[in-house]
Amino acid sequence: MTEVRYNWTKEEIAEIYHTPLLDLVYQAATIHRENKDYSEVQISSLISIKTGGCSEDCAYCPQAARYNTGVNVHAIMPKDEVIAAAEKAKAGGASRLCMGAAWREVRDNRDFDKVIEMVKAVNSLDMEVCCTLGMLTESQAQRLADAGLYAYNHNLDTSEEDYKRIITTRTYDERLDTLKHVRKAKISVCSGGIIGLGETVADRISMLKTLSNLPKHPESVPINALVPVAGTPLADQPRVSVWDMVRMIATTRIIMPKTVVRLSAGRTEMSVVEQAFCFMAGANSIFAGEKLLTTPNPSFDTDMAMFDLLGLSPRKAFKNGRPNEVKEVEVAG
Repeated sequence: MTEVRYNWTKEEIAEIYHTPLLDLVYQAATIHRENKDYSEVQISSLISIKTGGCSEDCAYCPQAARYNTGVNVHAIMPKDEVIAAAEKAKAGGASRLCMGAAWREVRDNRDFDKVIEMVKAVNSLDMEVCCTLGMLTESQAQRLADAGLYAYNHNLDTSEEDYKRIITTRTYDERLDTLKHVRKAKISVCSGGIIGLGETVADRISMLKTLSNLPKHPESVPINALVPVAGTPLADQPRVSVWDMVRMIATTRIIMPKTVVRLSAGRTEMSVVEQAFCFMAGANSIFAGEKLLTTPNPSFDTDMAMFDLLGLSPRKAFKNGRPNEVKEVEVAG
């Protein structure tokens, strides 16, 4: 089995990233197939439980209040609508529901109380529950854990060096602090980034170094392709090449061999052949359903037809244990 390491250097990651493409995919696929469940792909569904009006200035995000993107501000969803969405997602094959709120940070108020009740309700449906709510304190992370939260998403987005170009309203260290609080509460960590922001390849490599050098690798690493949205500062960014996505996925698979690698935003622009390359390179999770928060996404039916064609099967919920019983993703070899 491939040894799991936490001391990757930028030079080593760069050498992997720049490997000739077919050799890189072969190397990543070989590591991926060391896992007997390599053909299982986790299907997650992402819903926006509170939309728009965010005080952050993330340059890619249509939900920032300062940008005119046509996204209407909606208060927090009623719990029964969330449960209905979760049931629909489960019927479509999803084993995880991720609930996103356009907040800078969680505040200890009635809205957070409502989120806690949503977590409990979705957990009772035998689905993994994930939240992405912005920055968290230790006590808030523990409250979510006590409610049965399975995973928390908090992406790094880009490298520490590039970060201030994309976001000025919070620091890179604050992102890392939230990941520490999530880990301390024994919630599984979901953290990755976005490519196509105008970053350099060196920025991509630096971000992967940060993730792979954490004390424990994230259980889940989403690799997103920017979906440019009119009204945001990055509206005119060119679409990122699918081969850049394949390189990112393959490199992530090689340096974090036990991690679930998520083929996330940008799939609507990819053909089945292009997505197949991503799965071959080590992606073993997707978001399904018509929307990713506010951007379009392939439908469940479309994805199920693709799974059937490629011989993939949906991964069942709680493969790594129940909330607060998440197994170590790494086994040093």
